[in-house]
Amino acid sequence: MSRAALPGLPSTHPIGALLPALYATDDFALRFTSGLDDVLSVVLSTLDNLTAYFDPALTPEDFLVWLSSWVAERTDPRWPEPVRRELVRRAVDLHRDRGTAAGLAARLRLALGVGVRITDGPGVAWSDSADADLPGSVPDLVVQVWPDRAAADHDQVIAVVAAHCPVHLAPQVEILPTAPDTP
Repeated sequence: MSRAALPGLPSTHPIGALLPALYATDDFALRFTSGLDDVLSVVLSTLDNLTAYFDPALTPEDFLVWLSSWVAERTDPRWPEPVRRELVRRAVDLHRDRGTAAGLAARLRLALGVGVRITDGPGVAWSDSADADLPGSVPDLVVQVWPDRAAADHDQVIAVVAAHCPVHLAPQVEILPTAPDTP
């Protein structure tokens, strides 16, 4: 990310106007300060608009990548820019629901534009002894996706499910050609 000088960008606070009267009429002083104005105009413009850099809807695209790292949101550069902006905007809510069926479904809908149905089995088991093997079997988790706003890309669906599914579960992902009948 870099912010370079923009030709013709006026300074919001020209230095020449701030000079004492003795230097305000000096041609060399005015030319020298106008050169500084050209260099500082980008800095001053950035500072004047700093709040826009922290708004995912307004921030420049290259800053969005850095902003997403601040909220621990990984976005895929292949996803459309509006989707990446929305993921960053909703990062706190998505993190709050992380590891739940509702959170995984919301993330798949938002990030990939697919329809989702998640079926998970019972997942509570315990043991009386501390060193015992885990009782019961691993709960079933079936993630069904189908095209909704976008086609269901198998690799991207697998990547999102793997990144946001609880680690102790082995999800079974099914990509359906159309929306299933509701039970």
